[in-house]
Formats: sequence, structure tokens, C-alpha cells
Amino acid sequence: MTQKGSANSKPPAVLDVVAVLTALPAEGLLRGQVGTVVESLDERAVLVEFSDDHGRAYAVAPCARSDLLVLHYIPKAA
Repeated sequence: MTQKGSANSKPPAVLDVVAVLTALPAEGLLRGQVGTVVESLDERAVLVEFSDDHGRAYAVAPCARSDLLVLHYIPKAA
């Protein structure tokens, strides 16, 4: 089961909270790590900031939109 290309998914936008679906070893990031989209680079990529519990950024990485899952904290109204 995968979320990529799901009918209910939307492409990540600036300030969306996202999880990476693939590891980014060069950036020291594991699959599933959570970050915030801080800039749209083009139609296929965004810049994501990954921060610790104190708000200190430990990585900023360009990510393909297709490799991100937008996280939702409030259920969609029925």
C-alpha cells in the first residue's frame, strides 16, 4: 500500500508538514522523517527544512514532490 499518486493526495505546498517517503542518505535523513516545506523550487521539487524538538534545523534538503507525503492533523469534514 502506497500513498504515492493517491486520489486523495495533494502536492506539497509551502508550509505543509511532510514526511519523506525515501531515505536521503547524503542529507542524513531516514524514510519517514518529518519536515516543513519552506520553498517551492519548481513544479517537481520543494525545499524542506527538518528541525529538532527545539526548532533548530538539522537539515535543509531539496525533495521531489513525489517523494513526500503531506501530513494532516485535523480530520477532513465529512
